[in-house]
Amino acid sequence: MDSTASSPATPRWNIERPFLTGHFYQESKFTVSQISDTFSKRSSQNPIGSYPTSVQELLVIDDLLSALVGIEGRYISTKRIRGKEGHVTFHVDASADFTLQELAKRIFPLCENFVVISHFVESRSHFKKGLVNHAFAAALRAILVDYQAMVAQLEHQFRLGRLSIQGLWFFCQPMMGSMHALSTVIEKALTDNCSGSAVLNLLQNQAKAMAGDNAVRALLEKMTQCASTAYLRILERWVYEGIIDDPYGEFFISENKLLQKESLTQDYDAKYWQQRYSLKDGIPSFLLSASETILITGKYLNVMRECGHSVQVPLSENSQLMSFGSNHHYLERIKAAYDIASGELLNLIKSKYDLMSKLRSLKRYLLLDQGDFLVHFMDIARDELIKRPDEISVEKLQSLLDIALRTTAAASDPCHEELTCCVERSSLLNRLSTLKDLESGVKNLLLHTSEVKIVKDSSDQIEQMSITGLETFSLSYKVHWPVSLVISRKSLTKYQLIFRFLFHCEHVNRQLCGAWQVHQGVRAHNTFGTAISRSSLLCRSMLKFINSLLHYLTFEVLEPNWHVMNDRLQYAKSIDEVIQYHDFFLEKCLKECLLLLPELLKKVEKLKNICLQYAAAIQRLIPSIFIPKTDPTNDTSGRGTSKPRRSRQKFVLLKLAAENTTVTDSVMKFEKEFNTELRSLGPLLSNSSHAEPYLTHLAQCILGLKSDQ
Repeated sequence: MDSTASSPATPRWNIERPFLTGHFYQESKFTVSQISDTFSKRSSQNPIGSYPTSVQELLVIDDLLSALVGIEGRYISTKRIRGKEGHVTFHVDASADFTLQELAKRIFPLCENFVVISHFVESRSHFKKGLVNHAFAAALRAILVDYQAMVAQLEHQFRLGRLSIQGLWFFCQPMMGSMHALSTVIEKALTDNCSGSAVLNLLQNQAKAMAGDNAVRALLEKMTQCASTAYLRILERWVYEGIIDDPYGEFFISENKLLQKESLTQDYDAKYWQQRYSLKDGIPSFLLSASETILITGKYLNVMRECGHSVQVPLSENSQLMSFGSNHHYLERIKAAYDIASGELLNLIKSKYDLMSKLRSLKRYLLLDQGDFLVHFMDIARDELIKRPDEISVEKLQSLLDIALRTTAAASDPCHEELTCCVERSSLLNRLSTLKDLESGVKNLLLHTSEVKIVKDSSDQIEQMSITGLETFSLSYKVHWPVSLVISRKSLTKYQLIFRFLFHCEHVNRQLCGAWQVHQGVRAHNTFGTAISRSSLLCRSMLKFINSLLHYLTFEVLEPNWHVMNDRLQYAKSIDEVIQYHDFFLEKCLKECLLLLPELLKKVEKLKNICLQYAAAIQRLIPSIFIPKTDPTNDTSGRGTSKPRRSRQKFVLLKLAAENTTVTDSVMKFEKEFNTELRSLGPLLSNSSHAEPYLTHLAQCILGLKSDQ
C-alpha cells in the first residue's frame, strides 16, 4: 500500500483499553514465569488427574468450549508465541487422562485458528489498513459469528448433558478445514503486512490450492468476492469515469500529479503520456491480462475531462464490475468500456480539434509541400537571414513570415496563423548530436565531422563554424491540448530537423540558380573552350545533384511515407495507435532523409558547402569580368558608343576572361573538389543500399550524375 496515502488515525484509547478488543481473552492471571510452571503449582485447584475419568471429561469439555472462543480455562492454558502477535498455543494439564489429552489436542488447532482470525479482524479494521482489509475483516467477522453460534449450540448441548468429548470432536470437524485455510491466508498476510491486491492474490492462490475440497474452496472464493468488492468499486470509477478514488493507495494504477500536460509542448523528453498514470506492482491476478486495457481506458477518460468534455461510460446492470468469476464477464465489460472511451477520444481529437488539418499544415509548411510562401519569404528575408544567429531579429523574421503567408496561397489555410519562426543557436549537425533518443550513430556525428571540434562553450562552436541564419532558421507551430498528445515537443523537433535540412537544400538550389543565371547572361558570347564554359558545365552538374537530392527527399521519402501514415490514421482505433503511426512516420523520414546516417550526411553537407562556395565565387567573378570599369576620360557607358565598338569591347573582355587565371583556377578547384566528393558519395550510397534499401533511388540519381559527366 502507498505509504503516502493519508488515512484517519485510530484513537489511542481503542488500543490501550483491552476490554474493547478480544485481547483480554488471552490475558493471563499469572506472570510469564508462572505460566511455564505445571498446573500442580496452582494452589486454588486440584490437578485434573485427581478426578475420575468421567469427571475429567466434563472438566475438559467445559474448558474446550472456552478455548474454542479463545478463553483460557482452568485446566487448559494459553501461551503466547514470541514474535507473532495474536498467535497463541493451547496446553492441557499433563495429569489428565491420555485419551482426553489426545482428543483435546486434535481440537486445539481450531482454537488457535480462531484466535488468529479474531486478531486479524480487530487489527485490520483500522483505517490505515485499507479498504480490501476492511472488507475481508468484515467477511471474516460474519464467519466468526456463525462459528460462535456453533460454539453456543455445543455449550447448550453440554449443559443438557448431551455432549461428549467425541461428540465435540465430531461437530468441530466440518469447521477445521475452513478455519485452517483462512488462518493460512491470514498468517501470510500478517507476516508480509499485505494489503490491497496482495490480499486478493493470497485468497485466490489458497482457493486454487484447495481445489480438492469443494466446501473450503467455495468459502475462499466467497471471501475473495467479499474482499474484492471495495477494490472493484475503485476499478469501476476508473474505467467508467477516469477517477482514481483510492484513499489508501491500494489500486494498481498510480498518478504522478507533478507531470502536467503543458510539458508536452515545452519539454522534448516529456513523460506525461507515459508516466502521468502508470501501473504499479501487485496487480490482482484476475486483472493481470486486462491491466494495460484498464490503464489506457482511464487515461482516455482523463484526457476528455482535461478538455472539458465530460464523458462517462454508460452504466447498466450488465456493466457493473462488482463481481468476477470463471465466466470472465468482467473482462468483456472492461473491453467494452475501453472501446467506448477510445472511440470517444479519437472522435473528439479528429473532429473538434481537427487533428488531420494540423498534420496537413505541418506537411504543407515544415515539409515544404507548399513552397510558394517559402520562395517569397526567402526573397524578402534574405538580408536578415545572412546575419549571424545572435544578430537576427526574430520579431522581424516573424513579421516577414506573416507577410509571406498572407500574400501567397497559404492565406487560404485557416491554420497558417499557428506558424511561427525561430532561430537555433547551433548547426543541424550539432543539434542532431544532442538528441539522446535518436539512433546511436548520430551521437558520434561530431566525431566524423572534421570541420566541427568539440568545445565546451556553444558560442565558440558557432563562431568556429561561421554559421548564419540560413543554417539555423526553422519554423515552429503552435500546438494546443489535446493535439499535443500527437504533435508533442519531440515530434515537432523532428519536423524542424527535416525542415532545416530541406530549407538549406532550397537555399543551395537558389544560389546555384543565381550562378546559372550569371552564365546565361554571357551565353550570347562565344565562351566555348574557356573557363566560363567549363564553369557552366560544373554549375549544371551541381544543379542536377541538388535537384536530385530534393526530388529524392520530397517525392521518394516524405510524400510516400506521408500517404502511408495518412491511410493508417484513417483506420486507427485509438489515440495510442495515432501516436504510434505518427512517430513511426517521423522516425522513418528522419532515417531516409539521411539525418540518422552520419557518414552520408557529412558527405552531403560537404557537397552543399562546395556548391555554396562555388555559387558565391561565380556570382562575384564573372560579373566583375564582363562589366567594364568606368573611365571618366573615355566614356564607354554605351550611350555614345556605336554597336561595332561595343562588340569589339565584349570580344576583348571575353578574351581577357579566357585568359583570367583567377577564374580558371577557381573553376578547376571547385570542379576537382565537387567531383571528388561526388565520386566518394556514389559508392558509399551503393554499399549502404544493401542494408538500407531506400538509398537505392538516391544512389541511382548520384550514379546518373556521374555517368553524365
